[in-house]
Amino acid sequence: MKSAADVWEKVKSLMESTMTAVSIETWFGDVEAVALEDTRLVLCVPTEFKRNIIRTRFQAGVEAALKELFSFDVDVALLLPEERDAYAHQTAPSPAAGGAERYTFERFVVGSTNKFAFTAAQKVADEPGGAYNPLFIYGQSGLGKTHLLHAIANRVRQNHPGFRILYIQSEDFVNELIGNLRRGKDMQEFRDKYRLVDLFLMDDVQFIAGKDSSEEELFHTFNTLYEQKKQIVFTSDRPPHEMLRLEQRLKTRFEQGLPADIQPPDYETRVALLKNKALERGISLPDPVLSYVAENITSNVRQIEGVVNKIMAFQELMGAQVDVETTIRAVRDILRAKENFLPSADTVIQEVARFYELDAAALRGQSQNKEISTARNVAMYIIREMTQLSLAEIGQQFGGRHHSTVLNSINRVEKMMKTQPELMEIIRDITNAVNSAY
Repeated sequence: MKSAADVWEKVKSLMESTMTAVSIETWFGDVEAVALEDTRLVLCVPTEFKRNIIRTRFQAGVEAALKELFSFDVDVALLLPEERDAYAHQTAPSPAAGGAERYTFERFVVGSTNKFAFTAAQKVADEPGGAYNPLFIYGQSGLGKTHLLHAIANRVRQNHPGFRILYIQSEDFVNELIGNLRRGKDMQEFRDKYRLVDLFLMDDVQFIAGKDSSEEELFHTFNTLYEQKKQIVFTSDRPPHEMLRLEQRLKTRFEQGLPADIQPPDYETRVALLKNKALERGISLPDPVLSYVAENITSNVRQIEGVVNKIMAFQELMGAQVDVETTIRAVRDILRAKENFLPSADTVIQEVARFYELDAAALRGQSQNKEISTARNVAMYIIREMTQLSLAEIGQQFGGRHHSTVLNSINRVEKMMKTQPELMEIIRDITNAVNSAY
């Protein structure tokens, strides 16, 4: 799942269809994403005046963009700077708040490819701090890892009402730490927030790898919680041993509990998922429709949910009968995108810049700074791998560089990858981020 900052940038991009770039910059340029809860995006607005304007004139548009992005309602909370500190000192957003109570074990569709992780999560929820600590759930995006995190939190909250439960995405953890360091804030408050809890849940922990200060803080947080027999649960898109940039001491701790993988759902599980999602929305799908969708949407639970939403919209808005022909019309764009997805060079450059914490303009520019040059070379390599642009066209994306310069940069990256496995992992992370941007 992407961070609050990523979601906010995507929302502003979606709003470009209804607002001018000047208006977006005027009203949202200094609005900062604070947190992404299950069904709420928390933003910080610099002044009371601007908050009132956004509430009265723009909040509905922001929430409409969020619904377009997530396919379900997501509310917006607007904080002032003085309210943000109070928010940060609270236990992290409850996974069960704002409608996320739907993420329960009872509503998780179990199949052969996720049964082990599901059973392990139930065990942890019933006996927090027991034998399976930490629980490390890993698998590709969109397979239900976050659902299991929330299900654990909901079960623990039900059985132990007094427990302090904290859920955080790793990128939000990193951003909060960086913000505290830049503002010179007392780090003890930050540490207490994460170390004085009974259940600690971190989503997408792979983004911690290679960030020294964040790894250091997470290491000590882990030790503090583990020594006090507090339950720790992580999710990741890969097992610990494949996180090549992660410090060995953290890798060892991730592996000392129970690793549990989730694989893409098999055919029977996909049919069960479709039935379940349709039932939640009050519709019934005929067997031929179930078969067609299950055979064509094979890897991602979120896509299956999106298909059900689209079918329901066709039924409600067009009065269409739910049959295979209608289903094909409803999901044609999803299937086409699945088959023909090609990201833009802009998207790749933005994701590379974000990863290296650089400005995209610097990558396109002429700077020969070593870090910028490395990032630029990586961007050229990924664009070549993920798009159909020619060397000359790639060169145009970087200030009109000659195609031979682009080729040399790509060859340099390929050579480095043979001796630097960490670079292969970086490229994998960026590639995943590009794919997740759509």
